[in-house]
Amino acid sequence: MSKLLPMLDPFAEIRRLYFSTTRDTIERDLTRALDLLTRMSSDADRDRVAGYMHGLADLRREWKGATPKARGRKKAAAAPARSSGAPLPKGAKRS
Repeated sequence: MSKLLPMLDPFAEIRRLYFSTTRDTIERDLTRALDLLTRMSSDADRDRVAGYMHGLADLRREWKGATPKARGRKKAAAAPARSSGAPLPKGAKRS
């Protein structure tokens, strides 16, 4: 993984990554931002960058599409429920 320079402000670096990322660099930039995030010492610091991290994740989702695992869940959720095929009593409706 990349080495963290002592004079580098993680907040400023994550902010810079957010504003400079492109479709081609999103994977690398998100990996770098996650590395910086995990090296932050306090929850308050991590809370400060949460918006930029969410933004990077949203950009990745828009540009790269859903992950294969997420696509599988969407297909399963979209599949119609199968009916038993048995006739219903007169006046009853299927739910």
